Amino acid sequence: MSLDDIRNQFDDDFDFSEDEVWGDPVAQPELFGMTPVQRLVLAFLLFLTTVIISAFCLLVVGKVALPT
Repeated sequence: MSLDDIRNQFDDDFDFSEDEVWGDPVAQPELFGMTPVQRLVLAFLLFLTTVIISAFCLLVVGKVALPT
């Protein structure tokens, strides 16, 4: 038995296509149907809103005063 015979024997046993091995690619779900840039802008706007509301609350409570 030669090396070619052994190789051919294994080629016959493992005859799979790439689709059988890897399967169909699964689509990545989109978050709320937005692109990554839109999600970045939304996150930035939420952060900015949080900063503004927090600063306003500190002014109302009197922990921070505007310079006069």
